[in-house]
Amino acid sequence: MYKFRIQQCIGVLSICLAVAGCKVPAITAANENRSVPGSFGSSSQDTTNISALRWRDFFTDPYLVTLIDSAMNHNQELMITLQEVEIARNEIRFKQAPLIPSVTAGVGAGIEKVGRYTSQGAGDASTEIEPGKEMPDPLADFSLAVRANWEIDIWKKLRNAKKAAVTRYLSTVEGKNFVITNLIAEVANSYYELLALDNQLEIVKQNIELQKNALEILKVQKEAARATELAVQKFQAEVLKSQSLEFDIQQKIKGTENRINFLLGRFPQEIARDKSSFLTTLPAAVRTGIPSQLLANRPDIKQAEQQLEAAKLDVKVARAEFYPSFGISAALGFQAFKPSYLVKFPESVLYSLAGDLVGPLINRHAIKAEFFNANARQLQAMYNYERTILNAYLEVATQLSNISNLGSSYDLKSKQVDALTRSIDISNDLFKSARADYLEVLMTQRDALEAKLELIETKQQQMNAVVNVYRELGGGWK
Repeated sequence: MYKFRIQQCIGVLSICLAVAGCKVPAITAANENRSVPGSFGSSSQDTTNISALRWRDFFTDPYLVTLIDSAMNHNQELMITLQEVEIARNEIRFKQAPLIPSVTAGVGAGIEKVGRYTSQGAGDASTEIEPGKEMPDPLADFSLAVRANWEIDIWKKLRNAKKAAVTRYLSTVEGKNFVITNLIAEVANSYYELLALDNQLEIVKQNIELQKNALEILKVQKEAARATELAVQKFQAEVLKSQSLEFDIQQKIKGTENRINFLLGRFPQEIARDKSSFLTTLPAAVRTGIPSQLLANRPDIKQAEQQLEAAKLDVKVARAEFYPSFGISAALGFQAFKPSYLVKFPESVLYSLAGDLVGPLINRHAIKAEFFNANARQLQAMYNYERTILNAYLEVATQLSNISNLGSSYDLKSKQVDALTRSIDISNDLFKSARADYLEVLMTQRDALEAKLELIETKQQQMNAVVNVYRELGGGWK
């Protein structure tokens, strides 16, 4: 009769758990948009892509290659990211553990004294363990046992949690690749900025000498009453302005060198470089391939994709919390109130085997809240993935336009510098023969200096634009 009632209770409980498990909110589908335009603003369908080049092959300056190589080995941000990858790898092991039984072994010892006038104490007092020998009081307890616990993964909750950990590990790997890509680009851009500052400094020094020569001529003309003190002071002020600019550029050089040293993870030291060939250096040829290649080449897109997959798995894990879980526990060992009795077989043998079916019935607000949060995080990951694709395409398109416009600008500024350089010689000759006043000479030198500095800056922007498009196509990490 009692057995029948127990079976009835178990049946009713199982039905209640099943009914409770049926009232599960639906998963909001995250259907991400992976489409991209067919080209980067042109009709070319050439799949040749500079991102396939290793950075050692893309950069030809041996000094720059050495700097990048040092940054790859000593940059602290990259080292931090590598530890994040290791943490994610260990998270996989942590999520894998519940999939297999948990087995523990232990030795225990204890002592218990119960009241004599209790049901347990009265029973122990009259128990004989041997003829004429009652149960000892207080009662000791010694055990040696192996115990196991295992949750049967009926709803794939544990397996999905492990898969989510794996995808997050893969996303950290892509995050590491993204850090590498940005690190290479940052070192290269800083290096080209340093070369540009070196050349600007040289131009300023040459201009200072030119201005000093003109100033000496003006002083001689003043002695001969062919020039005024106003002209001398104007030229003197221009020399001082150029000398001040020289120190400003020197400080920028020092700051850029230290920025590179920081990226290389070292204390300040001089950066080895070739200063002479900057203006004659030709930017690398750009081959962009087709936009769909971004999905496979850009580490940040692949990272966002892995994060989206992990978020989808998290929703499945959170949904499985609504269903009952089935666990099995077992134990096998020896137990006795006296150490010498532990070896008595089978009297001291203990064993147990139990299964339980546990699930939420009422007050499931916390489970619902976590499920809805997982759904929201899934949608966030989807929008982040789409935004990353859009940003990648726009970055490449912007840099391609930048490269084209900088090329045209550089050609025009080169012609401007040539014209102003010739005008300096002409103005000096006219000035010596008193056919041009000092203001014409002064303005010509000032215009030539500004044009030369702008030409060098445009060359730096050209080099940086090529580096940026290499990074934004996903180059550098392979």
